Amino acid sequence: MKTRSLLYGFLVEFANSETLKEGIRQARREGFRKMDAYTPFPVEGLHEELGIHYSPVPLIVLTGALIGGIGGAFMQWYSAVLDYPINIGGRPLNSWPSFVVITFELTILFGGLFGAFGMLAVNGLPKPHHPLFNEPRFDLVTQDRFFLCIEATDPKFDHEKTWRFLENLKPEGLYAVHDLP
Repeated sequence: MKTRSLLYGFLVEFANSETLKEGIRQARREGFRKMDAYTPFPVEGLHEELGIHYSPVPLIVLTGALIGGIGGAFMQWYSAVLDYPINIGGRPLNSWPSFVVITFELTILFGGLFGAFGMLAVNGLPKPHHPLFNEPRFDLVTQDRFFLCIEATDPKFDHEKTWRFLENLKPEGLYAVHDLP
């Protein structure tokens, strides 16, 4: 029977964004791919350094907007043409200009809702507790520290070799982060 390791990964603390980016570059050169960076403010070019180039959220928003727009137009067409046709002033039953406002509003509504819920799903939220919260120094990420976490699920992760590699980065601190059972 295989047991689950309680080690989540190694957390490396840096004093500034440049040393963090250099640490990420070296980790990527070493072959690590499952890692994430945590900073007190947005750092220019950090997602490129981490190898994050694509987010599915725009496609999710577009899908929601199309569903809302097409659904709104169809709902109005169905009610005006098939379900309850009323001839007003000799105009055609499927007069599209009268459908524009509701179609637009449902496009925006569904796009926004799909975007909000899609973003939560892609980010894995809601997550009331993350294993990094077990490390007391991680609180400094909201003030002035920069952190890099290499996860234990990375295929290249080896406990001793990874620890030695991270020590060679000359960090402010190096911590083993454990997940709660």
